[in-house]
Amino acid sequence: MAFSVRRRLAGSVALGTVGVVLVSCSVNVPDPSAPKPSPSQSTLATPTITPGHDAEAVAAKDLPLTAGGTLAPGDPVTVSSKLEEVPGWSVVHSGLQGEARFKKSDGCTLAARVSVNQGPLVVAGDDAASTKGLFHYLDAGINVDKLKPASLRWGQDTDKPVRSVEFLALESSAASGGQPVVVLARLFSAPASSVYISLACPDDASLAKARAEVAAKLAVVPPS
Repeated sequence: MAFSVRRRLAGSVALGTVGVVLVSCSVNVPDPSAPKPSPSQSTLATPTITPGHDAEAVAAKDLPLTAGGTLAPGDPVTVSSKLEEVPGWSVVHSGLQGEARFKKSDGCTLAARVSVNQGPLVVAGDDAASTKGLFHYLDAGINVDKLKPASLRWGQDTDKPVRSVEFLALESSAASGGQPVVVLARLFSAPASSVYISLACPDDASLAKARAEVAAKLAVVPPS
């Protein structure tokens, strides 16, 4: 199952999940002075060609945060998931209100969304700084210096070598007094689009297992 969601950043689900990571009883409201991404417009997708851009070459290599500029402007990455093939996982909804959500029989939940028109949050040519800006926009109380590198599969072709795309992650364990959660996000500066994925589980052990399953069955797909 593949999905591409075009939504604004300030979704209630995204804010609520980040609030859980911060182990807080309330959700911080984004800073009113922060730049607001413009609303997405529903348009028919048409093939585009960017002069000098080799999409196949980009897809054939890992995409660390330092390589965000190799993507073409305009076309967002998408997310493809086969998580429902793993025993215990099922689809709650796909594309409802800009989000795909999965649940597992042990109580874990996964939410994923792709957003476009993120230009006001972009630091040109710097995906790391752009992603930190995304986290700050979602919750100004987040200490972006505590974000950790993480990666997901880059591309969904099983007959080709496995490549990875780097994200920044915010993690919370049961020891902090709340539900264990990991949030992975990246704002791709060139296409001005972002991928946001959150995984929450009842305990640390189930989170670790679910995270491995997500890494095996969820892929970030580059524009073709």
